[in-house]
Amino acid sequence: MLTTLKTVYTDTCAGDLAWALGREPLPALATLDLELTGAMVQLRLLGASHQVLLEEERGSCSETVACIPGSSTPLPLGVSKRVGEWEYEFAACVETLSQGQFAGRAQELLALVTEHPHGLAGVFPGMPHAFTAMLAQRHEGSVMWRTWHAYPQDGQLVATRTRVGVRMPAPL
Repeated sequence: MLTTLKTVYTDTCAGDLAWALGREPLPALATLDLELTGAMVQLRLLGASHQVLLEEERGSCSETVACIPGSSTPLPLGVSKRVGEWEYEFAACVETLSQGQFAGRAQELLALVTEHPHGLAGVFPGMPHAFTAMLAQRHEGSVMWRTWHAYPQDGQLVATRTRVGVRMPAPL
């Protein structure tokens, strides 16, 4: 699903993104509710990036990656931790692309997410390559999502990947 976000694009950058786990739902500009084999997932586009809410019989999980005023937790390259009965894994990377590369990659990602039944993308008015896109799926007992945050003024694309799944016993 592709939507035009009803807000003005603010001149933020990849370095302004912060990561938080367990935050309450923040005001969203667009949402997509999904049922993925017993897991309820809500993809949320915020004015300053994304939030994912996961509800399942084992509990709930909330991930926020956004420009959060006063946040002291910058965007980490990776996180692995236990959340209730789940293992939570998060990874992020920042790519810096030329203007031509950026435009091509933006078009590819928006097409991928827009055409996917579990995808949500929002573009900012007047800034076709400024977007946030999200894609969720369930695979082998885990719920996974990927996100992309585009900052065309800097040629930066932030990609995140998250997996939340049942804790696996340690190998013997």
